[in-house]
Amino acid sequence: MNKPKFQRGASAMALLAFVLFVALLYVLYNQSGVSKWLSSPATDATPRVVQPRGDLSATENSVVELFEVSKGSVAYIFTESVQGQLFFRRIAEGTGSGFVWDEQGHIVTNAHVVQGANRIRVQLDDSEPLPARLVGLAPSYDLAVVRLVSAPKNLRPIPVGTSHDLRVGQSVYAIGNPFGLSKTLTTGIVSALERTLPVSNGREIPDVIQTDAAINPGNSGGPLLDSAGRLIGVNTAILSQSGSSAGVGFAIPVDLVNQIVPQLIERGSMPRPGIGIAVADEAMARRLGIRGVAVMGVEPGSPADEAGLLPFDLQAGVVGDIIIAVDRKPVANVLQLSKALEAVGVGGTVQLLVMRGDNTREVAVRIIDLERR
Repeated sequence: MNKPKFQRGASAMALLAFVLFVALLYVLYNQSGVSKWLSSPATDATPRVVQPRGDLSATENSVVELFEVSKGSVAYIFTESVQGQLFFRRIAEGTGSGFVWDEQGHIVTNAHVVQGANRIRVQLDDSEPLPARLVGLAPSYDLAVVRLVSAPKNLRPIPVGTSHDLRVGQSVYAIGNPFGLSKTLTTGIVSALERTLPVSNGREIPDVIQTDAAINPGNSGGPLLDSAGRLIGVNTAILSQSGSSAGVGFAIPVDLVNQIVPQLIERGSMPRPGIGIAVADEAMARRLGIRGVAVMGVEPGSPADEAGLLPFDLQAGVVGDIIIAVDRKPVANVLQLSKALEAVGVGGTVQLLVMRGDNTREVAVRIIDLERR
């Protein structure tokens, strides 16, 4: 049966339109260069010519050398502690940093890295972790010493420098194991000196070094070095709301470390001279307009209690005592008080000049070891 004429016409028009569309594509294909691009061989994929770098600068070479020399003295510390009781016990794992103190296998780290650990292992260089035991702990200074159970013969004790002559602005280098990334080097400067750093038992570590060298979780206990590769501090804390480095890190000064570590090795503990008081921190003292050491708490039965020292009670409006001198030498803050007590030592007696309101008096107070109370 033949199609109507209008259907045959429509088919012809559709065929013509298709032919014209194909022709248009062909013209565009040739004019735009697409055909040339599709038919051309693959472009040359040979690497770019490498430009010679030249020698490293003297500064870069010195930092590279510092790291190569020092990294063998840095330790990676693993801890395990049992938490919970009976059927609810679990093993908590922790990590931190440390450094080789001597050829006998003593490793220095932070107290908070190893305190409470049931098992301690220390990794040096690329060796397998070696078992270690706790030798001494000084929580008031956040320092600890562990000792390798079997010390290798090729131990490399870290060179010890000084911290009393540090200057703000000088270069410093931190080596540690942040986030488990072993042997990480970060650089910076001494940002400030003579900071105080609170520790868990309410005491403050004096003369702490502030640095902007990146210090992150896992760096705790690692060394802070000067440009000569000498130990000038032990990295211990960061000031950060996120828990990661924010450019404000703190290190325990090596002059203090060099006093404490030998006693930890010999005795297992470090005496903490004190009289049994809690004091206002510097921020609170400034708010109260106090120059001296404001007594905010007195431990019952302590030498301070026996001497009749009275603490402030801000809620009740009780005006307490302010210590303004020790052995007739003025003290303006808790750091100066601590140094004065440490200079006399445990077992000695000091004369405190105490102000309560408008009245002053002098009292004799014994110094005791707060670690043994």
